[in-house]
Amino acid sequence: MALLVENLGNFQWLEVSGIGSALLGLIAFLPYMRDTIQRKTQPQRASWLIWSVLGSIAFFTQVYEGATSSLWFVGVQVACTITIFALSVWFGAGRFLARSDLVILLFAALGLLLWYSTNNAAYALAITITTSLLGGVATAAKAYRNPDSETLSAWVVSLAATVLGLLSVGAVDWMMLAYPLYLFVLYSIFIVAILLGRMRSATPSITIAASA
Repeated sequence: MALLVENLGNFQWLEVSGIGSALLGLIAFLPYMRDTIQRKTQPQRASWLIWSVLGSIAFFTQVYEGATSSLWFVGVQVACTITIFALSVWFGAGRFLARSDLVILLFAALGLLLWYSTNNAAYALAITITTSLLGGVATAAKAYRNPDSETLSAWVVSLAATVLGLLSVGAVDWMMLAYPLYLFVLYSIFIVAILLGRMRSATPSITIAASA
């Protein structure tokens, strides 16, 4: 009986973490979508296209591996990513696909092929995460050069959502932990890039004021 109560408590905690991470993820993306429509934020088109494709692959690998509570987090992340890519068509910055972006998508196709031929989703997930990080380079560079083109609060709340997403896995299962852990690293990079960009932009003003 005690074991049943303990398992029920663990299950409820996983559900709360999963749904909480999904809600936080949605809350994080809403101001980003608003700022995009108002042209305050300019999503990098190529990055969001790549993340939409690769995030969808990651989502289905999670389904294939039997994810339950943690699937809430991944599902909301992918749905919001696709929505922002759609908005970037009208309100974003940069080209849709450069030659390097096509290479990333070819690697994603290779991951799907390996998954199909070996019946092992780990190949697709590993290639997806690796190439997604490469796809994030453009957004991180843009955030550093022009920090006002990104919504900092969205990335901070998204980072908090990834923590709950990691907790919702409920076990040391690297297949389940890999995607939210990757997002934790990616969002941290964006936050650091924005903050460094703001510091760089503020430096000339401080120097001028000191010399005056």
